[in-house]
Amino acid sequence: MHGAKRIALVLIVLLAILGVVAFVLENQQKVALSFLGWSSIEMPVAVFVVLSLIGGLAFGPLLGGLVRSRRSKRRPTTRL
Repeated sequence: MHGAKRIALVLIVLLAILGVVAFVLENQQKVALSFLGWSSIEMPVAVFVVLSLIGGLAFGPLLGGLVRSRRSKRRPTTRL
């Protein structure tokens, strides 16, 4: 059973990698982003999307850990 789970995980990771590669290859048109007066250099759309994905994957767990730690500090432990 452990081997089947490992094979399934490898297949899922490979499919995700293939999806990202296909996305990058399909989105090669160059764009420049503007936000609050700041403008970026022209880069392919896929670069901006992949950078946003990586940022979200890094920021999400950090934010979840912060919320979880604040909840545990607020909740008093009652022992009988």
